[in-house]
Amino acid sequence: MALRKPPLRAVHDGRGAKFTEFGGWDMPVEFDSIRDEHTAVRESVGIFDVSHMSEIRVSGPDATALMQRLTSNDVTRLDPGDSQYSTITDDEGTILDDTVVYRLPLDDEHDEDDDPTYLFIPNAGHDEQMYDRWTEFRDDWDLDATVDDVTEEWAMFAVQGPDSPDLVGDEAGSAVLDLSKFQATWADVEGARCLVARTGYTGEDGFEILCPWDAAEDVWSAFDCQPCGLGARDTLRIEMGFLLSGQDFDPESEPRNPYEAGVGFTVKLDTEFVGRDALATVKEEGIDESFVGLTLLDRGVARAGYELTDEDGDVVGHVTSGTMSPTLGEAVALGYLPTELAEPGTRVNVVVRGREKRAEVTETPFLNQ
Repeated sequence: MALRKPPLRAVHDGRGAKFTEFGGWDMPVEFDSIRDEHTAVRESVGIFDVSHMSEIRVSGPDATALMQRLTSNDVTRLDPGDSQYSTITDDEGTILDDTVVYRLPLDDEHDEDDDPTYLFIPNAGHDEQMYDRWTEFRDDWDLDATVDDVTEEWAMFAVQGPDSPDLVGDEAGSAVLDLSKFQATWADVEGARCLVARTGYTGEDGFEILCPWDAAEDVWSAFDCQPCGLGARDTLRIEMGFLLSGQDFDPESEPRNPYEAGVGFTVKLDTEFVGRDALATVKEEGIDESFVGLTLLDRGVARAGYELTDEDGDVVGHVTSGTMSPTLGEAVALGYLPTELAEPGTRVNVVVRGREKRAEVTETPFLNQ
């Protein structure tokens, strides 16, 4: 099957980007170097093309009911312009995907009395799956809601870093500077009506900007800063201990519930959602394995799939993500261990090319250490 292409694929190619397949999309992995791009975000500002992320819009009289029953957080807490991080779980409480749910801000055509409209952002390549899930449950529950897959209507860019407010404020207007974390507003950038949200995946202050697909080049070009690829996005999120769908959890290869994956805060058991009863049992009984950060004490880099062993050499867990931290100059990793070994400071080993390397369980974000 041919890879899907973001609207700026040719622009990135002209800039000299290297590409990789991710979630069925042909995406830039690196423009200059991962280290340079990573450092720009940590110290100044960089821009990512994340148009591979999926977008599903849900509207109508029963939109809130549908969103409430298919996501684990409490969407009734969202006012217009608010958003929240959430998970999408199956009947057993296993995470199918994680997502950010936006209750779209009001505009000139909508007021407080209108039905809420939501936009939620599944991960790359999950748009068809989530569209089918939402429409099937809507029909089964006989709810009055319209569900639209708008993934290829919107481009999405992430402007991230300590200097991002100045840059985004200059281009999108000073009103965006009043946004708190996880708030969004409509703004004009280069004549295009954009949704500007104070959200991101790097741990730095920043904004994610959704603009019409055909306005992508104008909006991208408005932000004159270091272009960044998925390589730097990965090293930045690992330093923060953020989950990556399909790697740190996956319903087939790495089935995990939100408590195991360290995102139990997204689970609101006083709401009724698919998987709620199973997760209530997990909450009561506890978990056997926990998502942890790891810092290598010996020379080496931990990679996904590497085994974790205890002091007796017995396999007790595995790595799901790992990198050499550009900020810290240390090898760090994420993975799963028995809960009794998950306390920060616990010593384990990472098996790197058949050799045990000493490591220490470390609280995330790693940057806080």
